[in-house]
Amino acid sequence: MPNGPHRSPRVLMRAVLAVAIAMLVTVPARAEQRTYKMTTPIPPQITTPDKVETRIGTLRFFDGVPTEDTAARVYDQLDFSRGIEAFLNGIPGASMVALRTGSRAVGAVNGTIGIFQDLMDSRSLYLTANTESIYYATWIDLRNGPIVIESPPGVLGVVNDFWFRYVADLGNAGPDKGKGGKYLILPPDYKGTVPKGYFTFKSPTYGNLVLGRGFMKDGSTRAAVDSIRQHMRVYPLAEAGRPHAPKFVELSGREMNTVHANDFSFFSEVDQIIQEEPEDSYGPDMMGIFNAIGLVKGQPFAPDARMKKILTDAVATGNAIARSIDFRNRAKEAKIYPDAHWNTPFIGGSYEWLTRGGARNFDARTLFFYAATVNTPAMAVAMPGVGSQYATANLDASGQPFDGAKTYRLRVPAKVPVKDFWSVVLYDTQTRSMLQTDQRFPSLSSQTRPKANPDGSVDVYFSPERPANVENWVQTVPGKSWFTIFRLYGPLQPWFDKTWKLPDIQRVG
Repeated sequence: MPNGPHRSPRVLMRAVLAVAIAMLVTVPARAEQRTYKMTTPIPPQITTPDKVETRIGTLRFFDGVPTEDTAARVYDQLDFSRGIEAFLNGIPGASMVALRTGSRAVGAVNGTIGIFQDLMDSRSLYLTANTESIYYATWIDLRNGPIVIESPPGVLGVVNDFWFRYVADLGNAGPDKGKGGKYLILPPDYKGTVPKGYFTFKSPTYGNLVLGRGFMKDGSTRAAVDSIRQHMRVYPLAEAGRPHAPKFVELSGREMNTVHANDFSFFSEVDQIIQEEPEDSYGPDMMGIFNAIGLVKGQPFAPDARMKKILTDAVATGNAIARSIDFRNRAKEAKIYPDAHWNTPFIGGSYEWLTRGGARNFDARTLFFYAATVNTPAMAVAMPGVGSQYATANLDASGQPFDGAKTYRLRVPAKVPVKDFWSVVLYDTQTRSMLQTDQRFPSLSSQTRPKANPDGSVDVYFSPERPANVENWVQTVPGKSWFTIFRLYGPLQPWFDKTWKLPDIQRVG
């Protein structure tokens, strides 16, 4: 074959194809391996192929070095993954920010206590609050020094820090044992002397929620409300010698939102805590994840267009994960009964969501805080006759979500194992707050003296319209789903050893 400019068409075509192929290949070919004096066998499992197929696409390398495209692709995935983790682990904090925002909106801060003296109804957006307790709450800020809380007798109260971690129990489950008492909450950097005469606790954060529950007597709220108004006080330690007069704001029937965001603004909620609290307030590992997506103390949260797009996607995915954990949980430990659809909000019986080996069960923590608030050992541990226990139903007896256009029946067996009373409350799956219908209280409890069957059981019906000849009825909304929580106040041993069993909710129409 002659050389020079007069090549055959076939040769020219081969040359053009060779150049084109060379231009398309992004990873240069490796030189043929030769054996050097120090060469030893390399286990294949410690090397990286030139091309790897993954769920995020084809990843390419030159002798283990990622191409620019591969590096960009995996960094997008890394930021996306950290965004999801920031969402799931930031839920407790974002929920606290929303509670503080709601408290500020109604003035329940700085020593003013919000009280639901006529109970909480469905106008207020609160994560799975109940319709039977006389709630009272306020927000305290320790940046100016310790705060004194005078707790009333006969209540269940709690102090939680800004990340929704347990600080102290007040009242029946606290050191005052329900007699009432003075509590002193110290800020995280407090180094002064601690005065005597208080039940003293130190919070890891400056911002804290104080929330308590009084209880009705003979169906009336009056005695509990009068006691709370007479005894409850919140004031700075510096004013202990001259505490202010009682300051309360009535919240029953108020329209207010205390539920965190599920869109990009979620990160701005979490950023409030990061900017206000000690940098190590959530631990170095978790704070490292927040820092990695731009949530850094002392710096504005201002992601560029690329990062904002990734984090917006991360919130949407994280929200889907949280909803799957809550409404279609895959953990066997979540089931109260292995063959039914009632779940416990405290997997493992730990208020810190720790396994027996001391590891954090992150899905269990998400399960609780995406749908609920308040963290105390009194809610998680088995204490027959004290506190309360909870059973959540997200699916009917056939394993399907509840349809607000259909009719369902819960048959509560006779002799419910409670010292005090039981209740069932319906919630909106979107807001995880009380279902808003024509009924002020979307609930029914033994305190309302529901009609019982001849054998002592009680049938409760859930439907958009009251079925014929039915007295025990809670309204639902066509086109909406719902879920429910069955509560036992003063639960007794048959609940814990499961000799008394709550049956699944049946669809009957």
